[in-house]
Amino acid sequence: MSGPNTNFDPVRVAALEPEALEEAVSTALAAAAAAAGLDELKAARSAHQGDRSPLALANREIGALPPSAKAEAGKRVGAARARVAEAFATRQSELEMERDARILVEEAVDVTLPTGRRPLGRRHPIELMATRITDIFVGMGWEIAEGPEIEAEWFNFDALNFDEDHPARQMQDTFYVAAPDEVVAHGQAASSHDGGHHDWPSSGLVLRTHTSPVQARALLERGVPLYVACPGRVFRTDDLDATHMPAFHQVEGLAIDEGLTMAHLKGTLDRLASEIFGEGTTTRLRPAYFPFTEPSAEMDLRCFLCHGTNPDCRACKGMGWIEWGGCGMVNHNVLRACGIDPERYSGFAFGMGIDRALMFRTGVSDMRDMIEGDVRFNAQFGMEI
Repeated sequence: MSGPNTNFDPVRVAALEPEALEEAVSTALAAAAAAAGLDELKAARSAHQGDRSPLALANREIGALPPSAKAEAGKRVGAARARVAEAFATRQSELEMERDARILVEEAVDVTLPTGRRPLGRRHPIELMATRITDIFVGMGWEIAEGPEIEAEWFNFDALNFDEDHPARQMQDTFYVAAPDEVVAHGQAASSHDGGHHDWPSSGLVLRTHTSPVQARALLERGVPLYVACPGRVFRTDDLDATHMPAFHQVEGLAIDEGLTMAHLKGTLDRLASEIFGEGTTTRLRPAYFPFTEPSAEMDLRCFLCHGTNPDCRACKGMGWIEWGGCGMVNHNVLRACGIDPERYSGFAFGMGIDRALMFRTGVSDMRDMIEGDVRFNAQFGMEI
């Protein structure tokens, strides 16, 4: 067996020739100097210091050399790679200094400038709550409807099965704008307020006491099946105090279709409560009476503060439940008044106070805070999510 080739000349390996190494170093130094940014420098480093770079490939050739030639070749390749590494490190330091100096200039803040003293505006929290509620109904596939605040008596009472002697029609509860004879004298027949229908007698005008008239209008204008929510402002002759206002906000819902039951009503209200007050909100229905629904119920929320354990609770007064609104299956007389066959269609309706929902959700204890116009009250709701 012959011994190792001690006369092997590493210069004859093309990648290890001094001229090839010097050319690779010169190209790498030029690329480092030409990099105008850190991203360009990163790309140049990968090309000239990476695993497929000329110097890396030359370094691999050393392993095939005889022992007597490895030391000298390793020194030359190592020196070349060190020069390249130093050049890239120096250029990176220069570019980082340039970047930091540029950031100091571009992001400088003049602390001597006067601050903006005009506060930003905020949407009113009642409007925010109304928007949240309408978004919930739209998400369930319902439509949103609106109607006039000055309403014909027919829509506000008669179409909703209120008898002529019902207490709600008395002056103690309702703001009357004009009597029927006054409306006719001024040429404002009921038909001018009802979308063109003429199947009812002359009607006086009132400030609507609920948004249910919008439901009647929607039935007459859109027909069935119908799923509609009606938010808006309503008026009653209540004294202004911590829990009552003469002008407040409601959202009422009406669903008319074939085969609807109280189970659909309960499911809809549970979904609405959980979306507004959070998952796990407990509700219950208590028997009640309303002229426009039969059967009727009051909807209560389980007290979210004490859950019925605190007799001095400010929210439920120790009862464990908080009244939220009324609901029920639409009375057949209401369907007939709007031209709907009650033998084929059934439906449910409900009404909740938007102002009360805001109180429950945010802990506002006095309704008067909502209408006094103090911008400090609105500001705390500007970033509600």
